[in-house]
Amino acid sequence: MLRELEPSVERLLERHMAAARDWLPHQYVPWSAASDFDGPLEGSAWEPGHSALPRAVQDALVINLLTEDNLPSYHFEIATRFGRDGAWGTWIHRWTAEEGRHADVMRAYIHARRVVDPVALEGLRMHHMATGYSSELPTLLHALAYVTVQELATRQAHRNVGTACGDRVGEQLMARIAADENLHMLFYRGLYADALAGYPDDALVALADVICAFQMPGASIPGFRARAVRVAASGIFNLDVHHEQVVLPLLRALGVMSLSGLGPAGTQAQERLGLYVEQLKEQASRARGLYARMNTGHSPLITPAVMEQETPT
Repeated sequence: MLRELEPSVERLLERHMAAARDWLPHQYVPWSAASDFDGPLEGSAWEPGHSALPRAVQDALVINLLTEDNLPSYHFEIATRFGRDGAWGTWIHRWTAEEGRHADVMRAYIHARRVVDPVALEGLRMHHMATGYSSELPTLLHALAYVTVQELATRQAHRNVGTACGDRVGEQLMARIAADENLHMLFYRGLYADALAGYPDDALVALADVICAFQMPGASIPGFRARAVRVAASGIFNLDVHHEQVVLPLLRALGVMSLSGLGPAGTQAQERLGLYVEQLKEQASRARGLYARMNTGHSPLITPAVMEQETPT
């Protein structure tokens, strides 16, 4: 399968290189707003009042940054599955180089703006990276399906937190990162379209498996659930966003629900996806009421079990 898809990788890599625009992370950091922290430079310790960004934006930036921090594990994951030779290897290394800018520049922005406690942030980074990441997906098609969904979800997470931050510099930075993620999504979506054409039943089963049980790679971050609830309640990334800006556009772009000539397994996967979309829409509707109660301070019925059901992971 890797050999048969390699011509697609070559074509999509050529398209990616023509569209990608190199950029310089240091140009997106408000260095003039920064000040020394306590420690060897004898600056001032961080205090909660230093951050001008809303709490949900702080949470979203922490989740997004720590997710990007785990790049070494992601590189290992895809290099092990896809290989490091030929067009596959060229893509993997290019993707890793582009992704490497994201954590660096986000951390610099967060420190320059004193968004969160840098000591606590470093503790979370060490814990999260020491845990590492493994998708444990069963097949190559599952792995391709996952990165296709994940890149689109990541694009929206970055773009939406930039819009919500109320800081022109932050919005510009997150839009720049989201533009990278968009090109990565287009690469994988194009590759998955070719996989669907070549292996329609198996590819559709893998896509249904991934979408119906999707979790973002940052779900193992300590305190993720509480942060994700606040992010969801703010509208930055919640079930509505996942339904309307991730799942539906992806299924439309791949033409999944109109595929014909499928065998029993493919037909069942198609039906599963249709049912999941309806269930996700219903869950998003219920969640809106929950988040409204949170935002007004009237949330006596919100329990950890309810949050688990109504918060996108």
